Amino acid sequence: MSRVGLVLGGGGITGAAFHFGALLSLRMATEWDPGSADVVVGTSSGAVLAALVRSDRLSIDALIGDVHGPGELAWELRRRIYRRTRPSGVGRWMRHGVLPGLRRPGIGLAVGSPARYSTDGISDWIRDTVGDAAADGWPGAPTTIVAYEVESRRRVAFGTEGSPDVGLATAVAASSAVPLVFEPVLIEGRHYVDGGVTSGTNVDLLLGHPEPLDLIIVVAPMASLEGRPDARFYEGYLDRLGASALTDELASVSRVWPESDVIVLRPDAAVLTASRPNPLDPAAALPAFLATLRSMRSLLAGADVWPLLERHFPPARRHRSWATRLRSLRG
Repeated sequence: MSRVGLVLGGGGITGAAFHFGALLSLRMATEWDPGSADVVVGTSSGAVLAALVRSDRLSIDALIGDVHGPGELAWELRRRIYRRTRPSGVGRWMRHGVLPGLRRPGIGLAVGSPARYSTDGISDWIRDTVGDAAADGWPGAPTTIVAYEVESRRRVAFGTEGSPDVGLATAVAASSAVPLVFEPVLIEGRHYVDGGVTSGTNVDLLLGHPEPLDLIIVVAPMASLEGRPDARFYEGYLDRLGASALTDELASVSRVWPESDVIVLRPDAAVLTASRPNPLDPAAALPAFLATLRSMRSLLAGADVWPLLERHFPPARRHRSWATRLRSLRG
């Protein structure tokens, strides 16, 4: 049996929809359960999916719930995620975001910023979906949720030795606290924000696994190698930044585990068109999910992906004719 590492990257609400589409497609195509991965690393929206797969809650119902139509889904997601709060912490922002960021401009400028929304809705969503026991505990299998500590300006990997002892729902909320949108999450007197501040994927954390992994699957909503018509100026910049970080992380893993196979699932132009320009827009969740399902039909059947799936997931061999037909349709 192959040892598999699953890395779920950040990407906002449409990034979560991409995760749902990619992981459900992968499960249908190979009969492999993402929740059985030997180690899971989740960042931001990927942290939400990490909690779901480890709690055996990866389903369309977890995304859509009891709603009827895209308008009702967008309203429900907005109600569920965006819970208003009173912004605070201007001094914290100046000390730990603005002033250090002026010396080294970048996304760090926003770290610790006041925001109009709290992450309480996100943690409550996790609790309602996985149950109180799972939300307050931690998965039995190795699971890492990545956040960024404001005061020390460092990456924190919840679920690993030396990190604060928190429940799954709290860790996911901290990892999902996008600067300027959500207030930082206070844990043991320290403030935490979105783990994507340092990297959208954090693949290198897999190296904490005691044994080399045979296969690494990375779902990377914000590391696309394609563009979309009429893209805003910042879209390409963020994707290039995410893709560059991912390349460096995979190189560091390859140096330690040169025999590990790697599959990276990224959004194509059609998915980007459905997901952008605002990946935090609840109205774009369903279009992004449907576009992802369509794109995965051919992506998983690709000549550089399907042979690896067959190698590491033997049930996939039963679907070889499906993959062959899709490749032929692609030309």
